[in-house]
Amino acid sequence: MIVLAASAAYVVGAVPVGYLVARLFGVSDIRRRGSGNIGATNVLRTAGRLPGVVTLLGDVAKGWIAVAVAGWVGGNTAGALAVGAVAAVAGNCWSIFLGFRGGKGVATGLGALLRLVPLATLATLPVFLVVVLTTRFVSLGSLLGAACVPFGALALGAPRSAVFGALGVAIIVVLRHHENIARLRAGTERRLGERRGAQAPSP
Repeated sequence: MIVLAASAAYVVGAVPVGYLVARLFGVSDIRRRGSGNIGATNVLRTAGRLPGVVTLLGDVAKGWIAVAVAGWVGGNTAGALAVGAVAAVAGNCWSIFLGFRGGKGVATGLGALLRLVPLATLATLPVFLVVVLTTRFVSLGSLLGAACVPFGALALGAPRSAVFGALGVAIIVVLRHHENIARLRAGTERRLGERRGAQAPSP
């Protein structure tokens, strides 16, 4: 049952929302534009605000639904939900519909974690918002927010499987942001609202 739950969550998570939304708004292949990512940030920069918001909400909903489906298939056990969360994010990052390429798992991870450990996830949203609003680095806010969820889940007494599920999601998000981490360290990471080609201000 766990394998079936993971498989179902992976397929739901693999639906390339950003790619489909971008096409709907006239961008033939979002993977060939901007950063090449299918996530909401690149859709926002490439196709505009409305497509970006639609992509964000769609990816969050996709993550939540994927975990709910995994729970339904797996008898709503904590283990099935945890595996479903990790599988949903893996599907988003390595989509079978896009040749095992995809996004970075942030919005899908948010939706998945809202279903898996809702209180811990909501408690860490201010971390993301404060970091993004003060630095305009979406990647940094995403990394710190994702990293905080497993600790929040542990502190709030979530089941052990849920804590490990949240940890698995966080690890995938961090791994998928390795290029962003390198650019953050080099001072070349693009800020939210910054045009391509603009230089990041000196620290």
